[in-house]
Amino acid sequence: MTYNKEYEGMRYLIAADMEGITGVVTWNQVTTGNSDYERFRKVMTGEVNAAIKGLMKDPLNDIVVTDGHGFGTNILPEELDQRVRLNSGYNTPLGMVQGVDNQVNAAVFIGYHARMGTPNSVLDHTYSLNIANVWLNEKLVGEIGLNAALCGYYNVPVLMLSGDAMACSEARKWIPGILTVEVKRSSGRTSSESLSLESARQMIQQTCEYALQRYKNDPASAYIVKVEAPVRISIEFSNSTLAEQAALLPGVARVGRRIDLAAEDMRTAYQTFRACIRLAKSDL
Repeated sequence: MTYNKEYEGMRYLIAADMEGITGVVTWNQVTTGNSDYERFRKVMTGEVNAAIKGLMKDPLNDIVVTDGHGFGTNILPEELDQRVRLNSGYNTPLGMVQGVDNQVNAAVFIGYHARMGTPNSVLDHTYSLNIANVWLNEKLVGEIGLNAALCGYYNVPVLMLSGDAMACSEARKWIPGILTVEVKRSSGRTSSESLSLESARQMIQQTCEYALQRYKNDPASAYIVKVEAPVRISIEFSNSTLAEQAALLPGVARVGRRIDLAAEDMRTAYQTFRACIRLAKSDL
């Protein structure tokens, strides 16, 4: 298989995160070096494989998986369905949806969580625990909306998302008509009632199969998130030092703990947003 092979079916991107995976309720389960982390790498890989099985209902389809959690080295390559390619690692140009610019028809989000501050959600945050709020063109947004908007820049719709109940609710607000799989329901920020692993995988596979068929029957029915230019992103940090550091980037304005940036398109805004986060270091 070559990196840009010709294919007769559709090309799909599976963008995977970890906090929204079945059974995950604490940071230890998603952070390297902790005893539970290896277990949940396997769970994450299993849910990605379930999505692959659903999308490969048509064997002509071509699938790229992007590991979007932390340093991007969570999915186990040896256990991943061998019919796909894997984007892993950190500091890629398109971050959590790396590969979306390579002739992708549609995307699927697996293991996603709600934005920072969402009530009744598991491990809510937005990219960094140093961030209190993010706005996209004055609308509060989390990773779901930001990543869906970057997909939209490339005219790629997001067909399906799995995660906790509030992540699914957030996805439906940003992406009308999206199919969702609720794998757990929060009983606190670090607690939830989850499906069994097998039930979650079956639901993910079946929902991906249905999303695939619906999209193939009527591609125009899939909603593409488009953001009006100029694209404005604002970040409210947890303290003013972080905002001060992020505002070192040319073109970024600061007011207190908040910084504001504007760009001519969503790709540029997304990359500037990520650069601001990297500049804001809590240990300085």
